Amino acid sequence: MSKLRVNCFSISFDGYSAGPDQSLENPLGVGALQVFNWQFATRAHHQMTGQPGGETGMDNDLVNRGFENVGAWILGRNMFGPVRGPWPDDSWKGWWGDNPPYHVPVFVLTHHARAPIPMQGGTTFHFVTDGIHSALQQAVKAANGKDVRLGGGASTIQQYLRAGLVDEMHLVSSPVLIGSGESIFRDLNLPALGYELTNYIASPAATHMFLTRKE
Repeated sequence: MSKLRVNCFSISFDGYSAGPDQSLENPLGVGALQVFNWQFATRAHHQMTGQPGGETGMDNDLVNRGFENVGAWILGRNMFGPVRGPWPDDSWKGWWGDNPPYHVPVFVLTHHARAPIPMQGGTTFHFVTDGIHSALQQAVKAANGKDVRLGGGASTIQQYLRAGLVDEMHLVSSPVLIGSGESIFRDLNLPALGYELTNYIASPAATHMFLTRKE
């Protein structure tokens, strides 16, 4: 049976996954890119971005694990890009260039319809206008028995958590401060929603926390 998973979702030490003032120049908001420093250093990330080298070890292993057995993704619209409101045209196709790192169907939550966008490497972006349950149903069908990875951002993950639909979460606390922005924990009572911390491990660059929804 497919699981809905969150993997490698990075937050600052003060709990923010994105900073203020998201824009084309600051896709994650001002100051937030540093929460991914642990991931940027890994060999897995270097390979995804066509760079040589990169560090091996636990952080690298967890980045790779996040892509294992994933048959589809779900993203919020802010995760897909900075365009707001109705799509002005078809020019914006994501942050990732012609060959995004997903290589499976990706379902983007939005209020504004748009035709699917096939990309190189097996990624196709589908735009879902009828809510989180519909996106999950479509993603599970497309995953064909594999898991669905929920990529974010914070608001999207919160919606799925409140609905009790996330099975497993891997959160990464980076030793940086942002000060303001989007917090995945805002007004969220994880124990009341049925989640428990089942493991945590630390590398020199970050602390990895694993949460599971109780049956």
